[in-house]
Amino acid sequence: MDLRAMALLAGSASTTLFVVSYLPMLVRAIRTRDLRSYSRSSLVIANVGNVVQACYVISLPVGPLWFLHGFYLVASALMLGLHLRHGARADPDGAPPPPSAGQQPPGANP
Repeated sequence: MDLRAMALLAGSASTTLFVVSYLPMLVRAIRTRDLRSYSRSSLVIANVGNVVQACYVISLPVGPLWFLHGFYLVASALMLGLHLRHGARADPDGAPPPPSAGQQPPGANP
């Protein structure tokens, strides 16, 4: 096996591993709409970084990196969109989100 074929095989394997590792988090976020554990600023920075990184990736020959980067572009944009739409939403069982530090729960006496 020549070096190019080995590089393509390694790129394909690592792309598959990264995508498979990311999917459970993405599926859970889509299914539950519970994104309280994600920082909006972090999601914004990830999206900006992905757009800037795209300028580099498109200069490369088409290969596994294109697929991986495309997946990250879509997944990061989806996560940010969900966060903007649903934000700190109640738990799936209907319980409200816990109060932030220093805040009284609703109905508590001051």
